[in-house]
Amino acid sequence: MIDSVHIRRAVIAGAVLAVPAALVLALLAALGLIGFLALLAALAFVLIVSVGLVATEVIRLGRWEIFIGRLLSAGPGGPAPSPAGSPALLPSLGRYVREGVERIGALADDIASLEAVIDALPEPLLLLDARRTIVRANRAAESALGPGLAGYDLSVAIRNPEVLQAADDVLAGGKGERTVEYVDSGEAVERDYLVHLARLPDAVARLPRAIVALHDLTYAKRSDAMRTDFIANVSHELRTPLASMIGFIETLQGPARDDAAARERFLGIMGEQAGRMNRLVDDLLSLSRIELLEHTPPQGRVDLEALLTQVIQALEPQAGARKMTIVRRDAAGPCAVSGDRDQLAQVFQNLIDNAIRYGRDGMTIEVETKGHQADEGSGVRTRDSFAVAVIDRGPGIPPEHVPRLTERFYRVDPARSRALGGTGLGLAIVKHIVNRHRGALTIDSVEGRGSTFTVFLPRA
Repeated sequence: MIDSVHIRRAVIAGAVLAVPAALVLALLAALGLIGFLALLAALAFVLIVSVGLVATEVIRLGRWEIFIGRLLSAGPGGPAPSPAGSPALLPSLGRYVREGVERIGALADDIASLEAVIDALPEPLLLLDARRTIVRANRAAESALGPGLAGYDLSVAIRNPEVLQAADDVLAGGKGERTVEYVDSGEAVERDYLVHLARLPDAVARLPRAIVALHDLTYAKRSDAMRTDFIANVSHELRTPLASMIGFIETLQGPARDDAAARERFLGIMGEQAGRMNRLVDDLLSLSRIELLEHTPPQGRVDLEALLTQVIQALEPQAGARKMTIVRRDAAGPCAVSGDRDQLAQVFQNLIDNAIRYGRDGMTIEVETKGHQADEGSGVRTRDSFAVAVIDRGPGIPPEHVPRLTERFYRVDPARSRALGGTGLGLAIVKHIVNRHRGALTIDSVEGRGSTFTVFLPRA
């Protein structure tokens, strides 16, 4: 339907078209070649003809405009508008426009599908433009390297000179593909990556020019290191109890073969040594499994209060055997943290067990929970966390030993530790579990007055 807008356009266009003829007629009238009435009649004729000619084309264009507008409004798959009353060209034009709209819709669907595929890839993936700017990062990349990477230079995501140089070489066209291995030390736990860079076709300037794919080698490298360390540690730590047991067996087979009292005593010692080896192997396996997954933060949600209550109840009989008391000091409100429940139970079980094992008979062990902000100076990586402190009034630890307590097999008093059944791995296990949870462990001790082991864990 042609409205007043199209009519107004026709009148204005016709008037503009009639201006040259009107100027010529005015000049003829000024020279006295035609009379005034003839001038008016001529001007009216020129204006009517001009408006008539222009109106025909404006009306035809208006119909095109209306038809194409309806066609675009229908969208892909929608009902086609009727071209009735339109010029013969409009049906063909409508068909072409409709096909174009459908192609654009199909292209948009393809782009959305490709975006979903890129986001679903488990490996981190970055797309770079010709200036080394990140134009696209999938979910895995933002999870591993940080959120909001698009629009920044590659150096914001990967701070490694070899990788950046390889990216420059690929973008410059010097080499189509490059592979670089590097270690990311941005977090508390190092991660090993194999970075593959490949140049993309230069068909369209706005499209990405290079792709950067990161393959996480951390798990494989830690598996190899775990096997090597396990063999080395087991061979070192089991040598003494195995030699002791072999000696007792040889004695029982020889001089003490018929000595019932010696046999009873030696079998008891052998049982203790076998138990020590069993605990040692269990702790080594536990530590190896923890280190294997240390680069992967846990995603669970743990009620810290319920967990601590359960751990304390399990250890109360052990504390009661030495006439010790475990006092619980709760934080105000719920304490939900992000973590692995079994591993966190192992952390607090190890800390409270150490307090019972190495403390004085009859002393009180306090387990205190409170909220914590990172700006209080503990070195915690998370801004908002809970702090769980295990406080004992035992003999304390000499200051020169405190920095090394979380090392494997490090003991302040090796003979006493072995006599009490310690393996030297408890605090190493605690440290690696806390690292996996992106928390922190602090140790404060005053010789003769006791020790405080504090674990900081991020709120859920």
